[in-house]
Amino acid sequence: MQNQLHQKNRAFWLKHLYRWHWISSAACLVGMLLFAITGITLNNATHIESVPVVSNKSATVPPALLNQIEAAPSSDKAVLPKATADWVSNAIGVELANVPGEWSDAEVYLSLPRPGGDAWLVIDRASGEVNYELTERGWVSYLNDLHKGRNTGTAWSWFLDVFSVAALVFSITGLCMLSMHANNRPSTWPLVGLGIVLPLVLVILFIH
Repeated sequence: MQNQLHQKNRAFWLKHLYRWHWISSAACLVGMLLFAITGITLNNATHIESVPVVSNKSATVPPALLNQIEAAPSSDKAVLPKATADWVSNAIGVELANVPGEWSDAEVYLSLPRPGGDAWLVIDRASGEVNYELTERGWVSYLNDLHKGRNTGTAWSWFLDVFSVAALVFSITGLCMLSMHANNRPSTWPLVGLGIVLPLVLVILFIH
């Protein structure tokens, strides 16, 4: 009777562990592949050549909107007035809504960092001249920045959190299933132990 109860409990837990294991593996599959590949590219960044591509655009704010730039802002980190921001966005092809600028007596400077590159935009407060520069470092740099969450915004930050939870569920359910099958697979715990000990040995001996 006790053996039957044990087998029943074992079957119950294995069923749910398998279910959550495959669900979490499906949920984080693309993320795992992305982070595994970019782990290699980040670790070998010095061996992967990247030639930055720089592009420039310019425009001039029309006189009807220039007075908005000439007027003193509420603070030296204020966003552009909406009408001006919309005009510049259409003229240059870059989104400026809610982007804070650094206001000085001569100009407004907006930093526009992005994954895989950087950009900036300067507006001369007297003449209305707009200068925009974009530096792109290629797809490898773009994917590396996704890995690091660099300049990727709120939506990607949420994805990283959800992905991390799914990866934890995948790993923990896998460990639990290993534990339940360990009696029939003698190499289970030596391999798990190796996976724990090897990184510790490398850290202790080679990282100072």
